[in-house]
Amino acid sequence: MSSLPPFQLFNTLSGKVESLAPLEPNHLRMYNCGPTVYSYAHIGNFRTFLTSDLIVRVAQAIAWKTSYVSNITDVGHLTEDDFADASGEDKMARALRSKEGERFANVWDLARYYTESLLTDWSLLNLRPPDVRPRATEHVTQQIEAIEQLIARGHAYETDSGVYFSVSSFPDYGKLSGNNSADQLENAVRDVVVDGNKRDPRDFALWKKDDKHLMQWFSPFGRGFPGWHIECSVMSMQYLGPHLDLHAGGEDLIFPHHECEIAQSEGLTDQPFASIWTHTRFLHVEGEKMSKSKGNFYTVRDLTAPESEGGKGIDPLALRLALISGQYRKPFNFTFKNLNDCLRIVDRYRDALALADRAIADGKAGEDLLGHPLDVVFKETLFALLDDLNTPEALAASLEGVKLINGTKALNAASGRSARAWIERVNDLLGIVWHEDATVMPAVAEPATDSLADRVESLLKERTAARRNRDFARADAIRAELDELNIDVMDSPEGSTWRRKR
Repeated sequence: MSSLPPFQLFNTLSGKVESLAPLEPNHLRMYNCGPTVYSYAHIGNFRTFLTSDLIVRVAQAIAWKTSYVSNITDVGHLTEDDFADASGEDKMARALRSKEGERFANVWDLARYYTESLLTDWSLLNLRPPDVRPRATEHVTQQIEAIEQLIARGHAYETDSGVYFSVSSFPDYGKLSGNNSADQLENAVRDVVVDGNKRDPRDFALWKKDDKHLMQWFSPFGRGFPGWHIECSVMSMQYLGPHLDLHAGGEDLIFPHHECEIAQSEGLTDQPFASIWTHTRFLHVEGEKMSKSKGNFYTVRDLTAPESEGGKGIDPLALRLALISGQYRKPFNFTFKNLNDCLRIVDRYRDALALADRAIADGKAGEDLLGHPLDVVFKETLFALLDDLNTPEALAASLEGVKLINGTKALNAASGRSARAWIERVNDLLGIVWHEDATVMPAVAEPATDSLADRVESLLKERTAARRNRDFARADAIRAELDELNIDVMDSPEGSTWRRKR
């Protein structure tokens, strides 16, 4: 596509929108912080993962090569990590002691189960798999080696309880978050865990000595396990090199996790770690912070599992659309009204796809009336995404294409082929029409048989006549009959349309 605008994203490090300019032209090397697998990932987590998924899709749409890495944290995430002064017990170990953890024989089984659950939900929401999905437990040797190097370079020191990164050895600490002094650290959090062995309250754990920990390894510093932050520095640089084009994650990771990653990585290499840092803002549910105590805490399976399995039976792609409908760097309010609206929108795309496929099958000759206008619509959609992932504008532009297809009477084969090609491009870009992994679930309901279609059309004509004659009792009876046939009826000023329930 000629005359493309630059791909721009907001850079947390500089505080402004910048053009994404890969070190190797047209090759994006990107790292996204994945989850700690001690429980099911919730929809707020997946909103962050979807930001990275969209970045990858946009890059590929403009013919860039992508090298995308997203990790699994299956050890080392301490309960006090959010306070920078990493302490407390490992979240994996604590999860094993919970009521949900009682069903697992050991912490390794717990990690495997929630990792597989994550991958299932990842596919359900149509996220493209990363090129590499490294796990912390499989890179402990490399983490130990990195810690040894940090000690040798004067950036870390050993105590009786572990190994800590010395923040004072890295003058740029705080350049991402602004938390660069002990006073600021204390103001940034409500409680800072005090460890008498540490030289500075800002220093964070690289290795915790603990020969009783459920997951432990031998190291030159004693038996124990790595801290949380070191894993991402090690795994990102192993697979993407010392300087990343883009590092992504949720806004809760800016401090301390990403701040600590910068200190470790640049302390090891003496060069910039990532050119652009992209962070997705928090998600609220119905205007409130998501919380289990409030009953508004949702995982993907809570919403997409069939009602017979305790879920709400929501189409996963409608959930995907809802989670990307707000721009990533603005707080997002997830509502069930918006979710239901997204279900209708996804169905409109699928209706357009069915129209296109019928037109192609019918083979009616004629001029292609949709090719050029749909090309314009796709360009507007892509350009909106290139502009700091402006998903509201992109989705609005794309819907104009759906209106063009669904509003065209008697599509001919040429227009049908253009319509299908456009929908395929849109699905590549937004992922909201069908699953790219065909094993996940059928993307579109099976078409109605001719006999059923004739029956439905006949009933709709009778219902229209009954409504015109103000015989509302008969109209309601016909609607009930259509409902028993598993048919949804959509009324509009232009008339009534129908579809099989999904």
